[in-house]
Amino acid sequence: MNQKTNQCPFCNINERVLKSNTLAQAFLSNPRKVPGHFLVIPKRHVEEPWELTEAEIQDIFKLIFFIEKKLVKKLGQGADIRQNYRPFLKAGRLKQNHVHFHVYPRYNQDFLYQVSEKFETDLFTDLDPEEQDEFAKLLK
Repeated sequence: MNQKTNQCPFCNINERVLKSNTLAQAFLSNPRKVPGHFLVIPKRHVEEPWELTEAEIQDIFKLIFFIEKKLVKKLGQGADIRQNYRPFLKAGRLKQNHVHFHVYPRYNQDFLYQVSEKFETDLFTDLDPEEQDEFAKLLK
């Protein structure tokens, strides 16, 4: 094990793993946003999402979709899946330098909506043609 994996709490998470496959594993987030907030990670220490192999991506999303289906049946009407890449923040209780995907249950007007997302509607603006063209060029 190298120094990064020795210091990474996700690389030593074995006792908390609730579901795994060949290249990925899932466990409950601690701290969490809502009950049923899972994290899905590659077993290998990976810090940048584009460093994931195709096989790791497949195994990660197999677990994500498995969990999502279970959550929708038991804890919500839908689910959110997100992955953050924020190297400008220091690792700590709310941020780790190991690629991870959040999966959590959602339902209409749920806790997350009530405490934050209902205020986010004002953030949305219409896409203008210049912005469309600018980002189309970026992706070429």
